[in-house]
Amino acid sequence: MISVAIVGSGPYALSLAAHLNALDVDYRIFGPVMEAWDKHMPPGMFLKSDGFASDLYAPGDGYRLEEYCRENDIPYAPVGPPVKRTTFVDYGKEFQRRFVPGLEETMIVRVSQIPGGYELETAEGDVVQAKQVVLAVGISHFPYLPRVMEGLSREAVSHTFHHGPFDAFRGKHVLVIGAGASAVNAAVALNEAGAHTELMARAAKISFHDRSPDYRPLMDRITNPRSVIGLGWRSKIAVELPLLFHKMPRKLRHKVVAKHLGPAPGWFSRDGFVGHVKPYMSCHLEEVAEAGSKVRVRYRDGDDMAQEMLVDHVMGGTGFKPYLKALRFIDPALASKIKTAEETPVLDSSFMTSVDGLYMTGLASANNFGPMCRFACGAKFTARRLSRRLARNT
Repeated sequence: MISVAIVGSGPYALSLAAHLNALDVDYRIFGPVMEAWDKHMPPGMFLKSDGFASDLYAPGDGYRLEEYCRENDIPYAPVGPPVKRTTFVDYGKEFQRRFVPGLEETMIVRVSQIPGGYELETAEGDVVQAKQVVLAVGISHFPYLPRVMEGLSREAVSHTFHHGPFDAFRGKHVLVIGAGASAVNAAVALNEAGAHTELMARAAKISFHDRSPDYRPLMDRITNPRSVIGLGWRSKIAVELPLLFHKMPRKLRHKVVAKHLGPAPGWFSRDGFVGHVKPYMSCHLEEVAEAGSKVRVRYRDGDDMAQEMLVDHVMGGTGFKPYLKALRFIDPALASKIKTAEETPVLDSSFMTSVDGLYMTGLASANNFGPMCRFACGAKFTARRLSRRLARNT
């Protein structure tokens, strides 16, 4: 029985593993490296986060994105120019080679509780036993579709996360639902792939976020400080004081995470969207149904008038919700012991669930530690704090 098993292989999992190395903790880590970023994002997309906020974290000086770009003659700036998705993926893979060489690129299909710890089963049928388990699964299990879009075939309705390249939609009429980065990035990529693309959202407009200025006057820097998740004191406090956030009342924490930094595509996606993708704003979906080879969409427009359209495919860019029930690889007997609030896990101040020795990080921890954990940059605080907790329990 090993000390720690890490399920996941993205920024949180890799950063945690790098910290466990330094603490000489016996662990194994499972998952295809950077898979969500590598296989489930539009090929030409950019990160919303600035360069300085897109690092993975190892102890000490670590290995920052800036260093990787310098080694590979890739243009880099701490703020301003966006980071290419492909650059971030390649950086993550190099980080893994240097700091987590023992990564096992297989999926975990079952986690169950046994006396003294946990048992994990790989996709190949191998069994691993561990005293502690960290579920660092990122967003992979949490694509969210509104109820009106559920229950239809994948040919008719899908989530943006279900796709990488969009070449299969060339010549198709595709309606994207949503107003955030996932929806707009997908709509731009679909249009560039040759699809007739339209977008529908409840929002009155697409709120593209602004490009980070290279220089700001001193007073602006004082009144509107920069953090890894954006400008402003609310963001700065959320980043600097996650343990204080953890002590806030549950309802307030959940409200802050839901409302702070709402849907906002990157400024760099504006040119590919405006004038290329037709938007239907202030609309409310009422029905999505298969109609032969087409998909019928009934909705109410901004004037509350009933409307209908037929398309080839409806794609939800409707975000991710870390509902515990989505983690179907957790044995039902174990899942029933995990305390939740609004269907998301309740964690202690060191990321442990209500079941001793079972931890969750990343998006699944955001309602406990704040909006920072919705982004890769949250891996820094998580890796430092959780690695120390795991080391104490070995």
